[in-house]
Amino acid sequence: MTASVPTIDTQAGLDELCGRVRQAPRVALDTEFHTERTYAPRLMVVQLAFDDGAVIVDPLAVPDLRPLIDALSDTIVVGHALTSDLKIFAERFDAVPPSVFDTQVAASFLGYGMQVSLADLVRDVEHVRLAKSQTVSDWSSRPFSARQLEYLVDDVAHLLPMYDKLTRRLEDAGRLTWALEECAGLGDIERYRADERRAYLRIPGAMRMNRRELGILNELVKLRDRVARERDLPLKYIIADDVVGGLATLRPKRVEDLEQLRRLDAGTRRQLGRAIVDAVEGGEAIPEDELPRRPERPLGQSRDTLAAMMGVVVGEIARFNDLPQSLLVPRATLERVAREIPQTQEEFDALLEVSHWRMSLVAEPLWRLLSGELRLCIEGYAHGDPKIRLTP
Repeated sequence: MTASVPTIDTQAGLDELCGRVRQAPRVALDTEFHTERTYAPRLMVVQLAFDDGAVIVDPLAVPDLRPLIDALSDTIVVGHALTSDLKIFAERFDAVPPSVFDTQVAASFLGYGMQVSLADLVRDVEHVRLAKSQTVSDWSSRPFSARQLEYLVDDVAHLLPMYDKLTRRLEDAGRLTWALEECAGLGDIERYRADERRAYLRIPGAMRMNRRELGILNELVKLRDRVARERDLPLKYIIADDVVGGLATLRPKRVEDLEQLRRLDAGTRRQLGRAIVDAVEGGEAIPEDELPRRPERPLGQSRDTLAAMMGVVVGEIARFNDLPQSLLVPRATLERVAREIPQTQEEFDALLEVSHWRMSLVAEPLWRLLSGELRLCIEGYAHGDPKIRLTP
């Protein structure tokens, strides 16, 4: 049956498919992509499913996928762990469907944890066991084998039935609005746009650099990113992270100075040497008051204890509500609260930056604890069943 699944491999066929997508109330989506040799992941296959069957789109044969991305903006897109798929759309087309439903996110509100696999969820919800034999398949090869086609169809065939069942279960649990609010964030293009102003902090050794070196590092990182994007190559193929860090501390003034870095080969020096020196010069010229701030240092012992205590409370709230702790408030946010010590509930809420459903569930009890209205206590320890409680 899967061998006869329709495959779209012409622009005319894609245009016809786009009309079908626009008329559908919801469409299941999955993609297969390769990441090894390009700046952004390269789409190899796009799988779609409607209520009456699946369709495969061949991006290697269709010259322009933009009409499909636009068409998906007119329907609800249902997928599992959609972030990776949508990130490709954002990087390649600067657009993502605004209305999405992620079955992995939805399942996290029903006690499945944050990382439940598609195979496990389909087995539990649809009582179907998926064959995952093609996980590491080479999706650039054509034609697809029967097993590849089965794998591609399986990845989308159960998404729409699961959408119906998960939404009913969420509604019965009183958590459908929570899940929909969380999924809505996945349809925001800004979520997938990297903050270029802070990309330099990912370079090893940045924590030890002074502000001038960070300014130079930032210019070098921007140069590398621009070249990698133009050549459609991974960043590491342009200049490795540790070499970028070495250049920021070496601060070369002439192309000849680059010979001091043995891991900067002759070809890179010849092609990018002048641009590297210019980037260093640009970092040297940044006014003192415009230099990047140094990364925040780790919390001191007392502030770290405060962040840990808040983490205990968040963990207990997550346990009581059968939710993953990481879904509620990230550790980094708690550390920010411990570092800045907001003095009013309004300041605290603004710093926490939680969505509406998290406000009463997490933000309110955390603030009441910090302001002294609640206290932590342990119950049941003597009976071998200790539980942490918040009490007045």
